[in-house]
Amino acid sequence: MNQHRNAEPPAPLHRRQVVAGFVAIGGAALWSATGGTGVAVAAPTAGRAVTTSSAGRWHGPHSSNGWPVVERAPEHRIEGAGGTRISCLGGDIATVLLHLVRRYHYEVRAIGPRDITGHTTDRVIGPPYESNHLSGTAVTLFPALYPARAKGNVFPQDLATLRDILAELDGVVAWGGDQEHAKESHFQIGVAPGDKKLAEVAARVRAWGTRPGAGAGVSPDVFATGRRTRARDVRDRQHRQALQSRRSR
Repeated sequence: MNQHRNAEPPAPLHRRQVVAGFVAIGGAALWSATGGTGVAVAAPTAGRAVTTSSAGRWHGPHSSNGWPVVERAPEHRIEGAGGTRISCLGGDIATVLLHLVRRYHYEVRAIGPRDITGHTTDRVIGPPYESNHLSGTAVTLFPALYPARAKGNVFPQDLATLRDILAELDGVVAWGGDQEHAKESHFQIGVAPGDKKLAEVAARVRAWGTRPGAGAGVSPDVFATGRRTRARDVRDRQHRQALQSRRSR
């Protein structure tokens, strides 16, 4: 499996990405609170942990989002990604995370086998949220481009797309770019086991798969007023929840 491998050097930017990045700057003021600057910089380091000196060992039976640590997680094929697979929990978790990954693949940057990490049994982590890989409830996309503690490296157009995906999933997935120690390549299940919203969102995603013109692969206008408003509301709600969580520690 492809866990913890460095991502390959970034592919040349397509004209669509460059033009969209500049055009979106005017409309991307909505996302300024997230730290996005519109500058895409290839980072020199990769991997889950921040640095060797700051890494620690996770000893708990549950990951930081409350899910049990597991020794194995099934592999799932990422539709449209040329046979690329990812390990994560099955069921509703896989439905939600794979939807996110597919939209990222189609709308942000094409994903190959060395660009994504999922479940791991390696308990040496950096920020606590990296422990969610141990429970199979987190994925990391292009860790070499977006390492921990580096923020503002996502193009405005891509940032708007990420916010739209999180809103489409009704906030059940949290983004590492919003964490206390930011990591813009990290995505995790943001609700605890038994949360009804996870099942509701997963059922909605599965229903999209049976309807033409719905689901991943159909690129929406992420700057449409209704979608931007929804994305902003989910973003603000998740920021409040994260702040409350830090205060309660």
